[in-house]
Parts: sequence; structure tokens; C-alpha cells
Amino acid sequence: MNRPAFSRLPVSVDLPLLLQALAAIDDGAWRSHFNTAYFAGDWSGVALISAADALTELSPGQGQPLQRAPWLRDARWQQALRALSLEIVSARLLRLGPGGQIHEHRDYDLEGPEADLRLHIPLLSPPAVDFWLDGQRMPMTAGECWFLDLARPHRVDNRDTSARIHLVLDCRPGPWLEQMIVEGLPGTPAPDGADGSLQRFQRLVAADQLLAATLQALHDPEAFIARTLELAAERGLSFSREELRAAMRHGRRQWNEQWQA
Repeated sequence: MNRPAFSRLPVSVDLPLLLQALAAIDDGAWRSHFNTAYFAGDWSGVALISAADALTELSPGQGQPLQRAPWLRDARWQQALRALSLEIVSARLLRLGPGGQIHEHRDYDLEGPEADLRLHIPLLSPPAVDFWLDGQRMPMTAGECWFLDLARPHRVDNRDTSARIHLVLDCRPGPWLEQMIVEGLPGTPAPDGADGSLQRFQRLVAADQLLAATLQALHDPEAFIARTLELAAERGLSFSREELRAAMRHGRRQWNEQWQA
């Protein structure tokens, strides 16, 4: 089937029970994420289920799913997910600390009809966290269960003062899960039309010919980025270098895709 980019599944999870299990995780159990080039700040996790042959418990692998100590010690994880008919091959708690950023990337191992399907269940979801998928901000809230096609470009910014923690499940495709993705589409909230500093600056450029000409004259990408950040700051607008890079990549994709049959 042609899967959508995202869907909020019409299922129930026991959020209070999940939060109890989360609170029982020892601070020393959190490990830094293995994709060190993809983030800034604190992006860490705790493996609940992962492949037996994985290089680290948070890394992907091809071996049989192995239930790790936090899952085996605390039955609340399984109890809270009892309404979900899933074949889970990986279960991780992923935490993005205050001010943390996960840079735009694609998880190519999730691409294709036979690839695992990734579900996100927000446990702690502060309001100032932006999860961008294919240029759209996902309006996920705590206790919901979302399918996200993360083979598409995505990034996360935590602008809040507290951590964001999701329970992330990789599951084998199956009739029940495929049906839940389809049934969830009508009730899935539309992506937020977040109007951030970058969007406001883009509107300023579109309305100011001199400002637009100043930036159009810069052909070196790094010089363009540096000057854009300076001009935005002069106008009281602040956004990150990585946020600007992602917008530039998204613009190039839109330009290229218009010519594809």
C-alpha cells in the first residue's frame, strides 16, 4: 500500500501507567544516541527491546528482538500497550533535552513496503517542541500513538525548558497495524501552521526588494546563511543555522519535484 506521511492511530494506551514506568527508570540508564552527527544537546535513550546483534542497545540490527532489562523488570510497559496488536522489534525511550536539536535527516532503513513501521507515543511533550516531518509540524500530544514515515526528511527542535520523551516502537507490517493507519487518517489533526521567526523573516524578504536583492547576491551557501542570520537578528528574529539549512533543502526539493513526471 502507499502509506501516508503520518497518521494518528485510533488506539488507546495507558499513559498514567507509562509515566509510572518512566519514573522508575534510573537516571544512569540513559545513553547518548549513536547518531552523533545528527543532533546538538542531549539526545539520549533507554532500550526496552532491541536486536540481539545491535552494536549498542539503541542501535539497529538484524537479529532477533531481545527484551532488555527495563522491559523485563517492569511489567507496566507491556500492560500499558496491551490494546495494541503489534509485533514489536524495537522499543526505545528517546529523550531530547531542553534546547536540544535533532538535525534534519532520513531513516532510510524504514523505506519500502517490507520495512518496519515506526510509531511514536509522546510521554512528556512540552508545548515548545517542534517535530517537523517533510516540512510540516506534527501536532502530537502526550498519550497519543502516531505512525510517522521517517524515511522522509524530519527534524526536532526542543525550545522548551523541560525534556521531551517519546516511546518509539518499530513494528513489523501487519494487517491490524496497516488498518489502524488507514482508520486513523480521518481523525488525524492537520499539521500546525506554526508561524516562527524563520517564517516571519521569509515574509519580510518577500515584501522588501532591497532585502531580497541583498540575499540574492550571495551565491556561496555559507555566506548566505551567515548574512541571513545577521539580517534576521537585526530585526529581532532568531532561528538556528540548522533550521535555515532545512528550509533551504526543502525549497530545493520543491523546485526539483515540480519537474518530475
